[in-house]
Amino acid sequence: MGLYRMYLHAHLNSIRAADRDAIEARVSYYNKRNSSFAVSATSNTLGQLSPKQQSAYYYDLRTVLRYFPSNLKFHHEFGDVIKVPPQASIVKSRPIAGDNSNSIILKLNSVRHYVFAKDKLAFLDKKDMVVWRGKAKPEHCRAQLVKNWFAHPRCDIGQSNKVPIGSNSRMRKTFLTIEEQLRYKFILSVEGNDVATNLKWIMSSNSLCFMRKPRYETWFMEGLLQAGVHYVLLKDDFSDIEEKIDFFSKHPEAALEIIDNAQRWVAQFRNAAVERQIGLQVMQKYFENSGQLLDSPSLSLSEA
Repeated sequence: MGLYRMYLHAHLNSIRAADRDAIEARVSYYNKRNSSFAVSATSNTLGQLSPKQQSAYYYDLRTVLRYFPSNLKFHHEFGDVIKVPPQASIVKSRPIAGDNSNSIILKLNSVRHYVFAKDKLAFLDKKDMVVWRGKAKPEHCRAQLVKNWFAHPRCDIGQSNKVPIGSNSRMRKTFLTIEEQLRYKFILSVEGNDVATNLKWIMSSNSLCFMRKPRYETWFMEGLLQAGVHYVLLKDDFSDIEEKIDFFSKHPEAALEIIDNAQRWVAQFRNAAVERQIGLQVMQKYFENSGQLLDSPSLSLSEA
């Protein structure tokens, strides 16, 4: 791992001065712990983790931690985390509401969650309908969405998983690729176990994102997205879908403004050097506040 540390200053120097304020703001947002804390006996070092389990999470974590001494300890929770851990821990996701300072966000499972669209079709050339595909478990808001809207003539909404016993078989519709969904003007983003995986590629496309107010957030900072600015806000029961279709079909200029704002939001996640630097800063803050000594060079942007 010493080889990686040799390149640390080169990474720092690749950051433009204009990006510094944005980096500091994102570091503070992902890691809100500004006071000291202790890591317990149940903490891990990178060497104690196995790449065989939750490998996508492991390799994303290793991408950051390889720059630090291998004996530094941390708590972590892999997977779809919807509760705040009792101790400061590295997570992919966290609830937006309440005190979530023990949830330290890193960009984990990026291979699944950070897929951006290559959309060549202009908004005005798309189908004047809303589309959604996904798994809809019983007693989940997705199931209610499908039940109420799968047969609506201006909606192409359906579940792609096997239909639960007792459900109407018509609720199951053919799987659609991202490219196929991009043929629609309006695309629904609906949270599943935690965040909605499709939100990133929708907001990078020329289609308009419809969604409820998000409950969970990740590295994408869903908690900072503004309704009417980055996406179209839906009621919690999705009852206003047709109303929103009507409005933005009649006011394409309003739709295009939101789409432009969404694409600007996505752009901040496309700079690999900046993304890497933020991850390093998040973990430096974690190790400093947990009272662990660093033998690697300082990661302060003042040196860049």
